[in-house]
Amino acid sequence: MSTGGDLLNIDPQELQFPFELKKQISCNMQLLNKTDHYVAFKVKTTNPKKYCVRPNSGIVLPRSTCSVTVTMQAQKEAPSDMQCRDKFLLQSAVASPGATAKDITPELFNKESGNQVEECKLKVNYVVPRQPPSPVREGSEEGSSPRASISDNGTENSVDANMAPRSSAESLDKSSEANALVSKLSEEKKSAIQQSKKLQQELELLRRQGNKSSGGIPLIYVLVIALLGMLLGYMLK
Repeated sequence: MSTGGDLLNIDPQELQFPFELKKQISCNMQLLNKTDHYVAFKVKTTNPKKYCVRPNSGIVLPRSTCSVTVTMQAQKEAPSDMQCRDKFLLQSAVASPGATAKDITPELFNKESGNQVEECKLKVNYVVPRQPPSPVREGSEEGSSPRASISDNGTENSVDANMAPRSSAESLDKSSEANALVSKLSEEKKSAIQQSKKLQQELELLRRQGNKSSGGIPLIYVLVIALLGMLLGYMLK
């Protein structure tokens, strides 16, 4: 909004500050000289310790503009109602041709001296900064697979309800296979033991028969029986 008197147009006439704690915030004003005269201006505020105005006074050349920056000092706490009661007053007056900032005196803005002086009051408004949109959580998108969550004690809990039954079934299958393998090995071991005992009995029988006969047992037959016994013993270890 641009407004003002016959000398200057002021844009904006309401100073808006995006309020943030512990941060300096600035707001700019544009002063437009609508006349063919040199126009002096001066900015005042009801709370000079809170604001810094640069420049707080100056000369606007004919048909020209001047930028004024108002900076609010960092605030430690925010007002409960987020309403600001501070105000600014911008005074303007016709100056002599060729005047500069050094020529500005308090008497220039004195109406009683017969000078053409205008005054414009400016309000201050706090604006709540816009919050950035919150990122979408990975697990909330359509079509996304359920993910694991972390419990209070730090262990990972699976969200997929099908995981537990599947794991149990796999464990049962592996357990059944292990039991079958153990049973098979036990049967083979039992059979090997029986074969070993049978061979030992036959070997003992042959020895007895060899002792009774004069010719004895052929050496090669004895060696074969002993070798078979050693192989069976090695398998049973």
